[in-house]
Amino acid sequence: MPVIDIPTKPKVETDVLTAIDSWTLEDQHVYVHCYYKNELDEMLIRVWRSTFLIDKVSGAHSELVHAENISYAPQWTIIPGKKVFSFLLIFSALPKDCKVFDLVEDIPQAGGFYVSGIKRNELDVYHVDIL
Repeated sequence: MPVIDIPTKPKVETDVLTAIDSWTLEDQHVYVHCYYKNELDEMLIRVWRSTFLIDKVSGAHSELVHAENISYAPQWTIIPGKKVFSFLLIFSALPKDCKVFDLVEDIPQAGGFYVSGIKRNELDVYHVDIL
């Protein structure tokens, strides 16, 4: 009976690998799923690009790189009344030795997002309530 050579790994073309930026392959992101309970009939919400994750020990800032289901300031997102509204914020990587961090929306007015003392996990995926 003839022996059939079945590859165990897919073949990857070298030109595909060289076309991908190396930082994309190495960069890690932090995913923060946010939940806001709207007690009013209707509300407006937005996120400023000056929103960061801040390491409690070193003070290092991880920048907001993408937001899903929420508008960037100065635009607004309308939240229907009496519902929990969810959105996703994606940040650049935290320092490897970070154990606890804060979510801080640093804005020139009252009402910025602030969640203190988020404990780091292995997946760097978090679920937080915005108050």
